[in-house]
Amino acid sequence: MAIQASKTIWKNGQLLPWQDATVHVLSHAIHYGSSVFEGVRVYATPEGPAAFRLTEHIDRLFDSARIHRIPMPFDRETLLSACEQVVVDNALESAYLRPVVFRGYGSLGLVAGEDVATEVVVAAVSWGRYLGEEAMEQGVDVAVTSWQRPAPNTVPSLAKAGGNYLSGSLISSEAKRHGYGEGIALSHDGLVSEGAGENLFLVRDGRLYTPPVAASILGGITRDSVMHMAHDLGLEVREQPMPREMLYLADEAFFTGTAAEITPIRSVDGITVRAGGRGPITRRLQDRFFGLFDGSTPDLHGWLTRFTQTEMNPQELPHVANAV
Repeated sequence: MAIQASKTIWKNGQLLPWQDATVHVLSHAIHYGSSVFEGVRVYATPEGPAAFRLTEHIDRLFDSARIHRIPMPFDRETLLSACEQVVVDNALESAYLRPVVFRGYGSLGLVAGEDVATEVVVAAVSWGRYLGEEAMEQGVDVAVTSWQRPAPNTVPSLAKAGGNYLSGSLISSEAKRHGYGEGIALSHDGLVSEGAGENLFLVRDGRLYTPPVAASILGGITRDSVMHMAHDLGLEVREQPMPREMLYLADEAFFTGTAAEITPIRSVDGITVRAGGRGPITRRLQDRFFGLFDGSTPDLHGWLTRFTQTEMNPQELPHVANAV
């Protein structure tokens, strides 16, 4: 599904026209993957646009840069403000925010020297359901792929780094070549890790199961939100290592992520999940999650950051390629 270009992008402290937010072809990040990024959903609410867990996303951006020793030229408050600026300036009622921090132009050496500046960009675009609108109820068919997640002490999985997503691309593309909607990866020890770009939950006998952060997963913010919401609903959540066959024995299963939100899984490797799609616990969690944005669920945890009310931009915008 294509997304629409916006009018402006925040880059290195100023709003630029979309077409002027360019990068030099010899930038370090293009050659070596030295970038960290976030994806943040902004939802239309009765009180205007509201970002979901914006501060936690920006904090993780700084954490990812810290792990990869990428200097941050702007402070946290500046980037929080930049996120609001691009939504307001582009007159978006709902949006997908993409803050990205990367090593720019200056050297071709593998280790970036002091002559390589850090660049920071925040874009806001309109973008719908990552795995499709129908999947939110019917679920998506997935497959365990041949590609595994990196082993510990190789590539740091807790950093949301651009280079890490080469792994996710291989996982997702292999699954889709074989007719599935998405792929699941195992960790180096053959246990369940996560989806190509999503965390994973299983439901069995009324309990929620999810792999621990030590299973080479990204510690997802939506994953954390689901665990909090499950607790609010009186549901037990177990973070534990999971063998592959647990995927075939689940009563329900679903992905979580900023892009995927809460997307049910219909089948794994051709074995239909017992619920046959969205099960009752997945539905309860979806209702509680999406209820945050229509006002039917109270924001008990202070997860919403409200932006200035805007009007939709009537300008017809060009289409650009899909994002992850």
